[in-house]
Amino acid sequence: MIGVHPAWLPASAFRAIGSRRTRVLGEGPVVATVRGEVEAAAAEHGGALVDDGPADLELVCAPDDGETDPEAFVVGRAGTTTVVRAIDGPGLLYGFHHVVRQGESAFTGEAPPQRHAPRQPVRMLDHWDNVDVHPVMGQVERGYAGGSIFYADGAVRADLSRARAYARLLGSIGVNRVGLNNVNVHRTEARLLTDLLPEVVRLAEVFRPHGIRVHLSVSFAAPITLGGLPTADPLDPDVRDWWARTTARVYAAIPDFGGYVVKADSEGQPGPFAYGRDHADGANVLARALSPFDGTVFWRAFVYDHHQDWRDRSTDRARAAYDHFAPLDGAFDPNVVLQVKAGPMDFQVREPLSPVIAAMPRTRLAVESQVTQEYTGQQKHVCHLVPQWREMLGFRPWGDDGPTVADIAAGRADGPAGGVVAVSNVGDDPFWTGHPLAQANLFGFGRLAWDDRVAPEVVLDEWIGLTFGGTTAVREALHEVMGGSWLTYERYTAPLGVGFMVNPGDHYGPSVDGYEYSRWGTYHFADRDGVGVDRTRATGTGFTGQFPQPWREVYESVETCPDELLLFFHHVPYGHVLHSGTTVIQHIYDTHFAGRDEVARMVEAWAKVEGHVPAGVYERVAGLLAEQLRCATEWRDQVNTYFWRKSGVPDAHARTIH
Repeated sequence: MIGVHPAWLPASAFRAIGSRRTRVLGEGPVVATVRGEVEAAAAEHGGALVDDGPADLELVCAPDDGETDPEAFVVGRAGTTTVVRAIDGPGLLYGFHHVVRQGESAFTGEAPPQRHAPRQPVRMLDHWDNVDVHPVMGQVERGYAGGSIFYADGAVRADLSRARAYARLLGSIGVNRVGLNNVNVHRTEARLLTDLLPEVVRLAEVFRPHGIRVHLSVSFAAPITLGGLPTADPLDPDVRDWWARTTARVYAAIPDFGGYVVKADSEGQPGPFAYGRDHADGANVLARALSPFDGTVFWRAFVYDHHQDWRDRSTDRARAAYDHFAPLDGAFDPNVVLQVKAGPMDFQVREPLSPVIAAMPRTRLAVESQVTQEYTGQQKHVCHLVPQWREMLGFRPWGDDGPTVADIAAGRADGPAGGVVAVSNVGDDPFWTGHPLAQANLFGFGRLAWDDRVAPEVVLDEWIGLTFGGTTAVREALHEVMGGSWLTYERYTAPLGVGFMVNPGDHYGPSVDGYEYSRWGTYHFADRDGVGVDRTRATGTGFTGQFPQPWREVYESVETCPDELLLFFHHVPYGHVLHSGTTVIQHIYDTHFAGRDEVARMVEAWAKVEGHVPAGVYERVAGLLAEQLRCATEWRDQVNTYFWRKSGVPDAHARTIH
């Protein structure tokens, strides 16, 4: 039986610290966490936690140091001592793990003091966990790693040791907030706000020692379903009073509670539209209940018509978030954060950035991504997403001289600060994420949330070094398997930004027309002459007009639209020549053959590490790579056959297409 895998915090990762003399100065629950880490490392590797005398490492929490950010730290080395200083426990914890990542290099040579601080104020993971097992979605909606580490048998787990180990993992990568339950709030989950609140207190106690505040997803209809009121109208005085009283009780139990996460008027969830109110009205009633306690409402912008008529070519799901929310810029209270999916559709392998991110300078925005691989292989496929997130966070909506998406989220542009949020990918699987290599996505989210400027290959190398050690053969093999896997996945699935083409039920595996006549608004419009969605202002849905310059013109024209997004913005003939010099139809054939062959090479590269990684890890990854190769083959054959039959254009290289 496989025990719980330590992820990127095995005992070996602490050798450099644990073999030395370390002094920890300061008080508080998070400082106590740091002290406990040092004690455990010293016991494992022969070092010592000392109170006086010489020390190789000093970890100092000094509230009067003059720093203003409780999460910042300064690290330097003079003589034989490496010193980390912070004004609060979280900063000291992050500084400690910075030294862990550096390993022996943290104790070599001179290093002037250098300040490190997070570039995002909010670095949050949302869990789509259900207390009760949902009859369709299971216990973790879009979860691909087993059941919940928080809940079992209709209640919070009696044994929270997995949750404690998870909190430790998150603290090591700088995550500072966690949403504890599904944004689709069902009957039992709604009661976490009221009679099940003592159970939330237990979870808050698990996360607090690692500098993490907890949040609850709440139902907009809670005043009715929990409070017995006849209405949930946000302008009704009784509704306002109910939220105020209920929120005060939450803070009496959990003084550092973070606030609420809300999905409203989206995919059947209740919201303010039922009362003729808008999203600002809905968010602000919760914000005013939270405001006395420094709490925050994360109000999701994932709102669209999910009963679309596929015959209606004018309705465009991509437009929906902007149409709903951009007119409300400036109407939200200061403690509302509008949580915007990074792309305008739904976590596809390739989308443009949501234009909402550039359209609301007076509103706090949090950019949401998905660590759980709903549309990117469901943790059965290797798909290292850090390069995608790095590209997204570095995108400049106003061109090369303007701020990045990360700047907007952090408040470094013209607007207020929000942060970054992602949907977690863990479950009670022994490897946490089902696929052992999917742990790198969780690690990578935390590292990019802390500093969006870090190169993806550096983040991947950090994870490999911590998880597997410094063996050159393992590093080389994992870089080969994982480094380009996002683009590999893109090659063998939906081409040129068109998206979806997956089985509608579970979102896994190819079904080219699976959504083509559905109510969900996710179409590719392939016919005998061409493929793609016309989202231009001239002849299409007008979506390009939601972007600021220069992108509204770049995307408007087939001559300037980037190849990788061509079919997202344009319906073009199969013979249209891309900037790469090949036609659309030949690109489809070539990339699907190439993507499948790249997976075959990933299988070969992984085989080289047998005997160099733990047997359980090797076997799990080998089995999943075999499934990835099978599925990539199916994607290749179904997509290529579909477009050959549609277009009648043969492959220029005469490869087998069925």
